[in-house]
Amino acid sequence: MNYEAAIGLEVHVQLKTAAKMFTRVAAGYGEPENTLTDPVVLALPGALPVLNKAALDQVIKAGLILECAIAPVCKWDRKNYFYPDSPKNYQITQYDQPICLGGAVEIELPGPARNVMGGHKKIPLTRIHLEEDVGKLMHGATDSLVDYNRAGTPLMEIVSEPALHSADEAFAFLTALRLAMVQGGISDCDMEKGQLRCDANISVRPAGEKKLGTKVELKNLNSISFVRDGIAHEIRRQIAVAGSGGTIVQETRQYDGEAGASFAMRSKEMAHDYRYFPDPDLMPVKVDEAWLAAIRATLPERLFDRQRRYLEQFQLPYTLTSVLVPSLPLCAFFEEAARLSGQPQAAANWIANDLQRELTAAGIGLDS
Repeated sequence: MNYEAAIGLEVHVQLKTAAKMFTRVAAGYGEPENTLTDPVVLALPGALPVLNKAALDQVIKAGLILECAIAPVCKWDRKNYFYPDSPKNYQITQYDQPICLGGAVEIELPGPARNVMGGHKKIPLTRIHLEEDVGKLMHGATDSLVDYNRAGTPLMEIVSEPALHSADEAFAFLTALRLAMVQGGISDCDMEKGQLRCDANISVRPAGEKKLGTKVELKNLNSISFVRDGIAHEIRRQIAVAGSGGTIVQETRQYDGEAGASFAMRSKEMAHDYRYFPDPDLMPVKVDEAWLAAIRATLPERLFDRQRRYLEQFQLPYTLTSVLVPSLPLCAFFEEAARLSGQPQAAANWIANDLQRELTAAGIGLDS
């Protein structure tokens, strides 16, 4: 029997803001452990949250870039669970009234040849919501330590529909999403610093079947390559189980990218397990047209819109546009060089080949 996969991604993106989500404490990375804290972060008695508007600006901007509908009213909820990395024993998040609804991420799949544009498709999103990050656990041989520097950092969760059908599509989704967030100034998306993290919900079903199969959540996908490898591994595992007459269990599994293997962590939680309820310390937020108009004025040109423009306006070959469009500094330099020289193809060739070679040899970027 032939099987097909249905994959949905939950992507957590740390927003680029000076302060944390509900307090003025600085948001940052690499500081001494437990120094970016205060009574709000540590949930000390009597400490109350105060909303960081800059974080809302950033998530609204992300929603507009990804063609989401921005909710006129959003609210805050408490997601209750007990774990050492959560100082409150709950997380402030958005449950039934998120800030962004719908939207899509445009992806490009590999073409028949490396120098030919591949097929494009839009992967629909369910929602984007805003929440606070938790701390970081560090496990030793005989003990575990917790660093709350990350706790309270503004965190955006982007939830896709289960509309991806291969590991390569998931890789293309994350690549396009990361570039959109970086070019929008929303996040640096450095996975080594935990600024972009991804969980994948994977199921398989007989080809042509409409009903989704049993979902397995895959965690510990700490690089875009590991996302691709982990999803491919899980699809193979589920097809092997289903093909042998076994039962796929709804669970959370951890993927070990170095070993190329996964193992069960726990049974998969359901929404009711978290006992969501509205946060009594935070009021709902109304987003009016003036607020949206101000953010729309700051939106960058979308990645693939820029590539299509370069192909049509400047008649550049696909190979050159693929080098230019991922880098805003390169694009700005190219457009000015094309304007001054009147020879866009010659300028693009020189930038993509000679200039890039010299920059790489010097170990610097164009904006260094």
